[in-house]
Amino acid sequence: MSLREDGTKEEETPALEPGLRDTLLKVARASVAHGLEHQAPVPVKPEDYPPSLRRPGASFVTLNIDGMLRGCIGSLEACRPLVVDVAANAYAAAFQDPRFPPLTRAELETARIQVSVLGKPAAMRFTSEADLVRQLRPYRDGLIIEEGARRGTFLPSVWHSLPNPREFLRQLKLKAGLGGDYWSETLRIYRYTTESFEEH
Repeated sequence: MSLREDGTKEEETPALEPGLRDTLLKVARASVAHGLEHQAPVPVKPEDYPPSLRRPGASFVTLNIDGMLRGCIGSLEACRPLVVDVAANAYAAAFQDPRFPPLTRAELETARIQVSVLGKPAAMRFTSEADLVRQLRPYRDGLIIEEGARRGTFLPSVWHSLPNPREFLRQLKLKAGLGGDYWSETLRIYRYTTESFEEH
């Protein structure tokens, strides 16, 4: 755990052992395969897994085919065991992402699955949009934006396609249904880190 410039603590994402990373990737793929047959995530018994996967956790599961996004769904709050969250989000990414049609069996054979385990989001303090932009850490920060009932998030991996901090924030506002130039004193921004890993 490190300290921010304002002296408050910053929550880091706890690292998973390589074996546990592989376990989560296998659960994600099994959940997608199960979904093709049963139209539901694979049933998971948390007690069958190590303690670190039984603890509440928040995750995103991303599917890519030939380097192109094919689905991405996740959770921002840790409200169920991590292994259960991964199974549920893998199924949702494959079959319930509104941007794509349901994944087919042929696509699953070529899909590459990535799991991102989220650290606890921390509220950011800023005095202006310029101040907020200065605080952003490219390739490290995931961001959540909230304004009234509107909400959106970008994982740290989005920095690879939006490396400019100001444009990163602008596109996140658009994703949340706000104008790209929107600004308000009631705007809330949270940042988090992730531990991301994918199939070889």
